Amino acid sequence: MQTAPTSGLPPSVIAPAIVVSSRDFNRLEQLLDSPALRRHPAAMALNEELARAEVVPPDKVPAGVVTMHSTVECEDEITHDRHTLTLVYPNEANVGTGHVSILAPVGSALLGLSLGQSIDWAAPDGRKLRLRVTNVRYQPESSGDFNR
Repeated sequence: MQTAPTSGLPPSVIAPAIVVSSRDFNRLEQLLDSPALRRHPAAMALNEELARAEVVPPDKVPAGVVTMHSTVECEDEITHDRHTLTLVYPNEANVGTGHVSILAPVGSALLGLSLGQSIDWAAPDGRKLRLRVTNVRYQPESSGDFNR
């Protein structure tokens, strides 16, 4: 599996291949077209993630892939901290409930990852993290929820 580095990663780190539904891709591109976000670092990082994604129709997204509104369990392979997160759009984010924005570094890192995949990224405080998806509790596409 060949992949490309992403901006949030050191040049020597290769990011895993990702899959994104065409519905999510189109909605995220619209979000990124906002004048307020065009030059925002988080938006630029998300744009790079989308540029390397394999885009597929929603009904063709494999069940173990993290899509928008997916609820996933993940583990930091360095600290062994475990988290349950739901990937959401910025206006739906709420750290207290585990709803993480796609524009947060962890949000854009999770998008499109498959069960068992890991990605290295830097936390806002500069710490190096290696996040691995250990379970996809809920994925809208595999549940037939195409109208979220």
